[in-house]
Amino acid sequence: QVQLVESGGGLVQPGGSLRLSCAASGSIFSIYTMGWYRQAPGKQRELVTMTTSSGSTNSADSVKGRFIISRDYGKNTVYLQMNRLKSEDTAVYYCNIKATQIRGGIIGDYWGQGTQVTVSS
Repeated sequence: QVQLVESGGGLVQPGGSLRLSCAASGSIFSIYTMGWYRQAPGKQRELVTMTTSSGSTNSADSVKGRFIISRDYGKNTVYLQMNRLKSEDTAVYYCNIKATQIRGGIIGDYWGQGTQVTVSS
């Protein structure tokens, strides 16, 4: 089994910052991508940003220049530094990894439980 444990959500004022963390553990052989998605009430889940094992990243236009993704390879942990937060960033944020559990195995899609981020004055 693969477990993803997220932390760092909460309430912040517009213009403020938050840092999310997601630690992956369990039966993991190789991680291909680590990233963050979010889902606001009444909306579909959307990609926020993600990073590959080679270090390349892909981010939504709405967060470019404000959100920074980083990864600690040794700890299988991914971070999301969110700066200059806006009310429209309010959502449940989900950690996601794509990984194999054995050498040559199928790449599985794994999700965290989600953490609430609320941007409000």
